Amino acid sequence: MYLYLNALFAGLLIVSNILGVKLFAIGEFILPAAVIVYVITFIITDVIGEVYGKRAARKTVQAGFLTQVLVLVFVFIAIELPAAPVFTVQTEFETILGGSFRVMLASLLSYLASQHLDVSLFHRLKKKHGNSKLWLRNNLSTMTSQLVDTSIFITIAFWGTVPTAVLLGMIATQYCFKLLVAIVDTPIVYLLVRLAKRDKDKAESSDLLVNHS
Repeated sequence: MYLYLNALFAGLLIVSNILGVKLFAIGEFILPAAVIVYVITFIITDVIGEVYGKRAARKTVQAGFLTQVLVLVFVFIAIELPAAPVFTVQTEFETILGGSFRVMLASLLSYLASQHLDVSLFHRLKKKHGNSKLWLRNNLSTMTSQLVDTSIFITIAFWGTVPTAVLLGMIATQYCFKLLVAIVDTPIVYLLVRLAKRDKDKAESSDLLVNHS
């Protein structure tokens, strides 16, 4: 399951970078579309950290960073490639992926700060409480790191493209949304941790049987 969690983590990071170009509104509240998937990445690192340890969570974060850098490079190359005569949407292509380029840069910087903070805080609390109070370290680490992530990401991704009042409103709105998700996702974290531990125990049992045979 560790492999699947890592694949899901990297995939959601890339998707969030693409979706981040679009802003959507719920009433008077404005949010980047990336919020619907990016918040899930913090759930995944918490599950990996809980089951496989801090080192594994750190490796997942590092792999995610490398993946985003590679995507950033390939997006830049794709934009700069000369368009074929039959390709008539180069301007639209540059608008979407060019915006995505800036979003990905913002994502990289906010990612480095928030994900490392999330892992560090999560395991500091785990060291203090042991295997108990998973709900506390999941929520507290996510809520703290998401504040950092949201502030850095929104500022870099949308500075100069929207009024300052809208920018501050986006930060506040997105953070409130993430707080709500952090609370709601707690049962999901417990379920994923249970499934991951079961899978890990099976793998370890199989290894023991192979070594004894």
